[in-house]
Amino acid sequence: MPTPSPQDQPFPQPAVGRRTAWTASAAAQARLHHLVPGGAHTYARGSDQYPEGQAPVLVRGQGARVQDADGTWYVEYGMGLRSVTLGHGYAPVADAVARAAAAGTSFSRPSVLELDAAERFLATVPGADMVKFAKNGSDATTAALRLARAATGRDVVAVCSSQPFFSTDDWFIHTTGMDAGIPDRGRELTVGFPYNDLAALRALLDAHHGRVAAIVLEAATGTAEPAPGFLDGVRALATEHGAVLVFDEMITGLRWAAGGAQQVYGVVPDLSTWGKALGNGIAVSALAGRRELMELGGLATGRPRVFLLSTTHGPETTGLAAYLAVSDAYAEHDVVGLMERQGERLRRGVEEVALAAGVGEHVTVSGRSSCLVFGTRDLAGRPSQAFRALFLQELLRHGVLGQSFVISAAHTHDDVDLTIEAVSRACVVYEKALDAGGVDEFLRGRPVAPALRSHAAPRALPDLPAPDVEAPTVVGPGTGEARP
Repeated sequence: MPTPSPQDQPFPQPAVGRRTAWTASAAAQARLHHLVPGGAHTYARGSDQYPEGQAPVLVRGQGARVQDADGTWYVEYGMGLRSVTLGHGYAPVADAVARAAAAGTSFSRPSVLELDAAERFLATVPGADMVKFAKNGSDATTAALRLARAATGRDVVAVCSSQPFFSTDDWFIHTTGMDAGIPDRGRELTVGFPYNDLAALRALLDAHHGRVAAIVLEAATGTAEPAPGFLDGVRALATEHGAVLVFDEMITGLRWAAGGAQQVYGVVPDLSTWGKALGNGIAVSALAGRRELMELGGLATGRPRVFLLSTTHGPETTGLAAYLAVSDAYAEHDVVGLMERQGERLRRGVEEVALAAGVGEHVTVSGRSSCLVFGTRDLAGRPSQAFRALFLQELLRHGVLGQSFVISAAHTHDDVDLTIEAVSRACVVYEKALDAGGVDEFLRGRPVAPALRSHAAPRALPDLPAPDVEAPTVVGPGTGEARP
């Protein structure tokens, strides 16, 4: 029986509401700050990424819409930090996960799901001979680096410094502004090169001749496509210098194509790392690549073995079942094509209303249609966090939640039309702020701030309740009724 299209969800799309207050969300966020460092489990989800006092705390999602603790629905973008391509609550994935959970999630020996998922994955990804599953992208990428170092006997890793994130582990995090707690020893082992600059990569490899174990990069990003010949040139340089080429497919995998960016651009890495969309938001990630590298963590090697992703929850069955259900959906529907068509429709609409409001050079949309981001610039044309906060504020007030315009296949024409209307209203306020020379008259509270920064911004936290404050009332998922 065919799986339903992501735009043919088994539930109606709930109405989106216009918002001016976030009472229950604000109370829940305050308690989160009391209990969870940063008030969220991912820095990009933090309340400092949203206008002050206007960070919804969510209770459920359906398709491309989410409901907050105050009962208000929004059209959502970003979709689980790009992990949800089929929409929230996509029934075939949810049903597959429920069946797997009912049959047992973790055993003392491999399950048949591990075999089925491996066979499906390797039939999809070009040039990959073996795969190992895990639960997060950082573990997979660090494991790739460990394999590269073992295979080459070298220590240095070259990462694309134009791209924001590869791992939570020390080898990469010390390159960000958030490096407290990381020893100085070993910092010199991670070096950077800019995207689309073969000459710079060649110079870096020459400067560290015979020492670079791996070249790690995203083949493309939401805002940058590879220049003609760039990826082929990186592949050639890696081979020439004996370095292992690693493609980070966390974002591009299943957004660019089911087989990732390597399928789109026709350049095969030695290793690739995957996550996010593999499970439509269910935790599953993967490391894949050439057999001679992957077997360094296996049993068919005479070399010293690599400790490679030996985790309790890596083969947990619900994640693998989710991946297989996602794979079925991609086989039966043009998921990527749908995202690209809806994303392009959104891009055109946003550009038209921004131009009509006189802010076309200040509110911009860029990137691949399936992975759009918006830009906010001040009167001088400089990127502005203050104007970003104002834009987010107005989108929230008119029923749109999103730090980007990263879309899913569940976004309908109605979702896109509602978003374009919200952007149109936001641009009216944006133009007034430009005329006034700044956001002070229009923005409630502090501007947003970069997620990875060395120090917390002033007023980063709301007033915190005492630990014994009664929990706020929120709307329970699936009932529409209040619950404590």
